[in-house]
Amino acid sequence: MTFSKATLTHHAADYSLILVGAFLQALSYVLFLAPYKIVPGGVYGISIILHHVSQGLFPFLPDGLPMGATALCFNIPLMILAMKKIGLASGPKTIVTFLLISTLTDTLSYVFGTEPLVENDRFIACFYGGAILGMGVTCIFRAQSTSAGSDVLARVIAAGSNMKVSNMLILLDSAVVLVGLFVFRDWAVPLYSWFTIFVYGKVVDMFQSENPNRAVFIVSQKTQEIKELIVDKMGMRGTFLHGRGMFEGKEKEIIFTIAERKDLPRIKNEVKTIDPQAFVSTMHASKDSPPPGI
Repeated sequence: MTFSKATLTHHAADYSLILVGAFLQALSYVLFLAPYKIVPGGVYGISIILHHVSQGLFPFLPDGLPMGATALCFNIPLMILAMKKIGLASGPKTIVTFLLISTLTDTLSYVFGTEPLVENDRFIACFYGGAILGMGVTCIFRAQSTSAGSDVLARVIAAGSNMKVSNMLILLDSAVVLVGLFVFRDWAVPLYSWFTIFVYGKVVDMFQSENPNRAVFIVSQKTQEIKELIVDKMGMRGTFLHGRGMFEGKEKEIIFTIAERKDLPRIKNEVKTIDPQAFVSTMHASKDSPPPGI
């Protein structure tokens, strides 16, 4: 398989963003969040909890379970589950992403130890930890990748229910935060953790220059099969638009749906698998209110 210069440049830019994003996330966990027992939800929230409760339990790991390796033990089976249940167009990038975050997290933990960058100031730690985490996630999103974890689990669960992925993600992350409250028995843990998640979300919104939603138009002779893909398999909604070809004058059904940018590669690949002759067009969209009929 050969790649054009433009394709190689594109891949190099994406993986450079992934490297920067992974480093920023690892920096946030090691220097700001973990030392203060701040639980930012997701796999690394669980890893931070296990890191603290396992301190002193194992003679060969006196400082507790390493956060990166622990997260890896969760991410690998979650990734396999996601690829089996919903497929994952960004699979290779996602694998590189969570491997890098795990490796860099444990490397930075070894270099800097377990002391916080700023001592005796949990608020500063959760604010800057959330901001740096948000910048790291933004870099990874721009590379059209994901760090796996609760994100893919939320998509797997949402695919088999009527819940939105975003709502499922909030539930999963909040459950992890509450586990932190139960384990550490300190109300400051969830309060600071939720503030960190808020800052992280705002930073992602601020730096995400492109609208994450896209309007997708699909023209195909196999509209029923594509409808099953969109509604049943991907858990999305859509509507049929009736049109007529200008050249032959034949009546056509056009599928219209709103999709997140990260889901576009999967939609295009699966539609082309169903109907190689299908025409797929996308454009910027807002999801503030669904079009009539959806």
